[in-house]
Amino acid sequence: MKIEGAYKIEQIFKKAASLRLPKNKIVEIEEAEDKKGYQLLKGGEENAGYNGRDVIWLSDIPLTNALKESMKQFSALEEELELKPLLNRLASHPPLKYELEIALEGRLPEITGTLIYVLAKIVKEFSPKDSIVSEDELKRALRVLDLTI
Repeated sequence: MKIEGAYKIEQIFKKAASLRLPKNKIVEIEEAEDKKGYQLLKGGEENAGYNGRDVIWLSDIPLTNALKESMKQFSALEEELELKPLLNRLASHPPLKYELEIALEGRLPEITGTLIYVLAKIVKEFSPKDSIVSEDELKRALRVLDLTI
C-alpha cells in the first residue's frame, strides 16, 4: 500500500534531524500527529468555551514557547520541501464543537508539520549517531511527545 506523502514525511526527518525513516513507520507517525494535533485543537476548544466564544482562535491553542520556536524553524524547512499538500491532508481532524477562526485554519498545516518536525528532533536525541530510525527510538519519542503535548 502506497502511503500518500510518505516521501515528504521522510524528507522532514532527513532535513530536520539527518534521519532515514523506514517506510513502515510512516503510518505510526501520521497517527501520532493526528492524535496530537487533535488534542491541541480540543485544548483550544476548551479555552474558547472558557472565554464564552463559539469560535476557536489561534490564541486558544495551547502552544508552548518551545513549540512556537519549533514552528519558526519548521517554516523555513516547509518552504524548502514544498509540503503544503501533505500538511493540508494531515491537518484534517474530526469535527469539533466549535468552528475554527480563519487564521487558525491557515496555520493548521504549520502546526501539523511542526509536530512531525519535533518528533524527528526527539528521535535524534535518543540516538544522535544513528541515521536510521529504529522501532525502539520511535516508540520512546512518541511517549515523550505524549508526555509533553
